[in-house]
Amino acid sequence: MLSQCTRSLLELKRPSPDLLPAVAALDKLCLGGIWTPNGYRQELNNANSDLLVICIPDSEAGSFAKPPSPTSSPTSSPVIGVGCLWSVLEEAHIIILAIHSDYCRQGLGQAMLYALLYRAWQRQLEWATLEVRSSNEPALSLYRKFGFEFVGRRKRYYQETGEDALILWRSGLQKPEFDETLAIWAGEIRDRLAASGWTLRAVGLADFPIETGLTH
Repeated sequence: MLSQCTRSLLELKRPSPDLLPAVAALDKLCLGGIWTPNGYRQELNNANSDLLVICIPDSEAGSFAKPPSPTSSPTSSPVIGVGCLWSVLEEAHIIILAIHSDYCRQGLGQAMLYALLYRAWQRQLEWATLEVRSSNEPALSLYRKFGFEFVGRRKRYYQETGEDALILWRSGLQKPEFDETLAIWAGEIRDRLAASGWTLRAVGLADFPIETGLTH
């Protein structure tokens, strides 16, 4: 495991308005362009929405943080991850979760999903749901790891390919044992990020259990 001083810093935070074009660019790259910058601006102003990004801070921007491999060139954008959920009655509907392909398989997708579920828990929501492409095995593996189960299918949901969307569900967010589950996940993600050379710091998120990795 890398020592703290040799890790590269990333920030988890709500995006400022000036970051929204970069957020929309990542959306277009990873998801085909679900929302425009104006669409993301609406989410920032929506009390029932949690919009979060993982960013390379200004202090690291000169080196673009840590390249994932010697043969890969890291993105020049400061935004390398985005996630959004809607609070609808007792449900957390995870609308968006994307990590730039240069930074996949390094624990950042786990960290973002953890962050969204933690916000759902803070909001006193009872369950979480999302849709995912039926062929997206890496995403399905991630969601299963976090306790999501298959509950339905939307036929030909993705118009550009005609692919089905699988509907996944994760219940029990307010049960006492979920607090323990959060702690277990936090430890696992902390270790995964450290092994990949990352320090993830939460910025402007009150009571959020991330600082130099994750703790709960």
